[in-house]
Amino acid sequence: MKMSWDDLALFLAIADAGGLGGAARLTGVSQPTLSRHMARLEAGLAKRLFHRGARGYALTAEGRALVPQVRALKRGAEGIEVWAQERAAARPVRFSAGTWSSLWIAGRIGRVWDVGASWRPVFLSADAKMDIARREVDVGLRNLQPDQPWLAARPLRQITYAAFARDGDVRGWVVSGHPARPTPSARWTRSHHGNDITAEANDPRLAAQLAQQGLGRIVLPVFAADLVPGLLRVSDDIDVLAHREWLVSHQDTRNDPPVRAALDALAELLGG
Repeated sequence: MKMSWDDLALFLAIADAGGLGGAARLTGVSQPTLSRHMARLEAGLAKRLFHRGARGYALTAEGRALVPQVRALKRGAEGIEVWAQERAAARPVRFSAGTWSSLWIAGRIGRVWDVGASWRPVFLSADAKMDIARREVDVGLRNLQPDQPWLAARPLRQITYAAFARDGDVRGWVVSGHPARPTPSARWTRSHHGNDITAEANDPRLAAQLAQQGLGRIVLPVFAADLVPGLLRVSDDIDVLAHREWLVSHQDTRNDPPVRAALDALAELLGG
């Protein structure tokens, strides 16, 4: 039995159009050529697919039985085409980190990524941890080494914190973050300077702008100082807040080529 997908595709076009004329208009293939293809298909299958007469081509019982099978083949071929296009395109890799880390990485990612990479970054800035186990993200930047066995973690740079202000005479304090989900720096500020808080904001960038305007001092990661012009460091390191960053991914996906490429690029950028 010999057949080609081209013959089957033309067969389906004739069946859908109800004859050679409609199929010729649909496919751009001439009626004589369509006729030759159908004769070849019938010979290969050893089946009579059409009644040929003055009124044109009409499907036989065997022809009608073949239609759904060819239609299923067409869906499969279309699915393969979509799959091939998706595999050829750069895969999105979703990355979550806190606000300052996200901004710092976004401003430097061009050092380790370009448009020819096998992955494309999708940034999801979130001070609350997004769930890698439930695949909310592919890669996360964490302040603690995870202890779940299904997560893989790579140690990165050491993060230090200090107080910053518009100038050394500023005495109040600005605190940022959601009260129900306080960051360690927000907890430290409330614990040590709760009576001196002069302004609050639910977004770290807003809080930093308030500090820029002189409303108070603010605790920031030291690396973030470059992201907030006009603020001066006004304290030593706050040792209790210091921590190592960890690049975290799921054990099941960390060796997928696009995820692995993203992990390696981010580790290079972040000193891991």
